[in-house]
Amino acid sequence: MRLGIISALAEEQQGLIEALQSPSRHVHGMREYTTGKLWEIDAVCVLSRIGKVAAAMTATILVEKFGVTHIVVTGVAGSGDKSVRVGDVVVADTLLQHDVDASPLFPRFEIPLTGLSSFATDLALTERLAIAAAPVTRVHRGLIASGDQFIGKLTQIQALKAALPDLLAVEMEGAAVAQVCFELGIPFAVIRTISDNANDDAAVDFMHFIKTVASRYAFDIIQNFCRA
Repeated sequence: MRLGIISALAEEQQGLIEALQSPSRHVHGMREYTTGKLWEIDAVCVLSRIGKVAAAMTATILVEKFGVTHIVVTGVAGSGDKSVRVGDVVVADTLLQHDVDASPLFPRFEIPLTGLSSFATDLALTERLAIAAAPVTRVHRGLIASGDQFIGKLTQIQALKAALPDLLAVEMEGAAVAQVCFELGIPFAVIRTISDNANDDAAVDFMHFIKTVASRYAFDIIQNFCRA
């Protein structure tokens, strides 16, 4: 396994790059990719920046230039369900791009010319991540939706929940990575720590949480994952 680890922001990956043994840094496409051994696993850590295009480009480079065989996305997300609380973790079983709507040519949410509206994660990676997260906090499994907008209004999350009743979390990168991995045949998994309730207080909650909790959770979960 050569594992690519993608996070959008530095705080979401803090400590992991420092934990790499024999690190080597490479700049490509305005991003810094750090290779090395992460608890005996050959790994490449990178910050994608925010949004679907940035994440898709990063995932593609990981595969095409750095030869990763598996990808894990880690970071934070807003809650998409009342049962999913701040501090919980959601491990994706499927991912969907909630801002894709090419109707009436294609059904809402369907990625044109794929016949798919959602992409399933790799079962083995997902199970391993869920087990790694269990000692850290409460874990949920299910649907994560991605879009190029920060969901920070109650009306936004209510509308998404009405359209996607199974929704557990919302973020801005995972489903784009999922599509890239699907098209390139790369096993992938996505894990998100819930930073906010995707409502009118989301921006304040998000910034506080990401600075105080998110990096510690990500570090502990990836450490458990690599040592499993």
